Amino acid sequence: MSTLSTILVANRGEIACRVMRTAKAMGLTTVAVHSAIDRDARHSREADIRVDLGGSKATDSYLQIDKLIAAAHASGAQAIHPGYGFLSENAGFARAIEAAGLIFLGPPASAIDAMGSKSAAKALMETAGVPLVPGYHGEAQDLETFRAACERIGYPVLLKATAGGGGKGMKVVEDVSQLAEALASAQREALSSFGNGQMLVEKYLLKPRHVEIQVFADQHGHCLYLNERDCSIQRRHQKVVEEAPAPGLCLEQRKAMGEAAVRAAQAIGYVGAGTVEFLLDARGGFFFMEMNTRLQVEHPVTEAITGLDLVAWQIRVAQGEALPITQEQVPLIGHAIEVRLYAEDPANDFLPATGHLALYRESGPGPGRRVDSGVEQGDDVSPFYDPMLGKLIAWGEDREQARLRLLSMLDEFAVGGLKTNLGFLRRIIGHPAFAAAELDTGFIPRYQDELLPEPGALSDAFWQAAGWAFMHSLPTGDGPWANNQGFRAGLPSEVSLHLSCNGQDRLVTLSGNAPQLCGEQLLIERQGVRRAHLAVRSAGSLYLRWDGEMHAVSLFDPIAAVEAGQSPQGGLSAPMNGSIVRVLVEVGQAVEAGSQLVVLEAMKMEHSIRAPQAGVVKALFCLEGEMVAEGSALVELETAG
Repeated sequence: MSTLSTILVANRGEIACRVMRTAKAMGLTTVAVHSAIDRDARHSREADIRVDLGGSKATDSYLQIDKLIAAAHASGAQAIHPGYGFLSENAGFARAIEAAGLIFLGPPASAIDAMGSKSAAKALMETAGVPLVPGYHGEAQDLETFRAACERIGYPVLLKATAGGGGKGMKVVEDVSQLAEALASAQREALSSFGNGQMLVEKYLLKPRHVEIQVFADQHGHCLYLNERDCSIQRRHQKVVEEAPAPGLCLEQRKAMGEAAVRAAQAIGYVGAGTVEFLLDARGGFFFMEMNTRLQVEHPVTEAITGLDLVAWQIRVAQGEALPITQEQVPLIGHAIEVRLYAEDPANDFLPATGHLALYRESGPGPGRRVDSGVEQGDDVSPFYDPMLGKLIAWGEDREQARLRLLSMLDEFAVGGLKTNLGFLRRIIGHPAFAAAELDTGFIPRYQDELLPEPGALSDAFWQAAGWAFMHSLPTGDGPWANNQGFRAGLPSEVSLHLSCNGQDRLVTLSGNAPQLCGEQLLIERQGVRRAHLAVRSAGSLYLRWDGEMHAVSLFDPIAAVEAGQSPQGGLSAPMNGSIVRVLVEVGQAVEAGSQLVVLEAMKMEHSIRAPQAGVVKALFCLEGEMVAEGSALVELETAG
């Protein structure tokens, strides 16, 4: 067995931190690589050694194979762990690592070749007799070929990047009128994220479950399946909630799917951690989707129900060790549920959010609780990378205990300074249908009105609580109570504050006895029931948790309010920080309602800016390749007629 003392993690964020945590526990020295913008990111701070790759975009840093191998040599690393995303399923990267005399903490390049391409994997499964979803997985990539394939398969269809994952390069197409635009956009996303724009198309099944099998193989011909995970709750084809084991799956189904996954892995000489993904229909039939030749984002739920450390297994297997247990010895203990915390705005079509983490408080530790994260309070979230901040994982003796434990963790978590999906996750885990394990990939659209309620006016009770909390947070000598030496309960007279929150403002009058503030908990009594609300002052705002949501409250600024309303009539602005991929119109051009005007790329996903109504392009304020800030004017549209 080779001697290994130092490993380099060719990734960033929470997966880099997670891999380094196990490596350090094994007594290994850890090396982080970082782009110019990630110089002080958490994964860089936590490493024993850090190497600057330069650049900001992934294509200039984390996707540069030569730079990564040079970083390994410069730091004395003998092995490279790819994490997930980026180059984790790039056979060329695996070969370059081996050619450089280093250990790749992943499968052989030949296995990545065989399964890394969704098209090749489906052909292999077809030969092995594994049921496939009807589709086209050929080499021809022109529009006419896809149009003919879609007609044969029948709409709706799903376009997928053959080298992709994580929802990148994936589009649902409802009819032929959407195909050309969707195909072009998916190809660009795939090329940007994976360096490969090849696509496949398959029938889009209605109400399927997404169930996947965790496999693990060593270099001695042994391969196990470590139970299964249900990843059915998704948005934009990206997983939001994952759990293990899959609710309602019987022993016979688990065995059939597990053995099929092992056969697939053994057929390609697989080594290390991998996941075989299936679609499971309501009648119990399963269809092969793809194999991910890497560690998955959701691996912690498998670790929770087995008590195993999959990263430790990866490191040991890569050094030639045999798997320590047999299939019959694989544990299945209790139930685990994971949610992915993203910097995004669920109320605005889940657009990625960027900015400064003025407030970041993780759930407290405890039995059955785990948080894997890649950020800390004070960090900045950039537009260049995936917007996932971290993951919350809860384990319980049964599913309901795990669910309630996760709800408690979500209630304790606090993020301020940018939009997140924290409240959205809380509503999913608390939903009666989720509690009843009524799972399929249409869960979020089906309950959209409950999971994504329209924002309404903030209540009088909220504004009163915000006023008291804001006054509690003012230091002595600051604000309208300066002459009263800071906050005092039992005011001799009324005090008014003009507050702003979520685009709303209110003149709040406070008088009488104030509610109690214990540390950062504001205790509000309503109808004889006293509840604690987190109230934290940070970066000029007060962050108040109310009805499960974190709200940023500030003093109303009339000048800023006027400036915010000074966008040109008919102006279309950038919904987030990003780069302009395409400008599809010219000044003077007439456009129909819904027409694409500009394509913006942020966090490896494309977002179309469309005409809200028919009109004529009066002015353009952006160029292809240009970086733009959130709120920047992009197009001015003059209404037709």
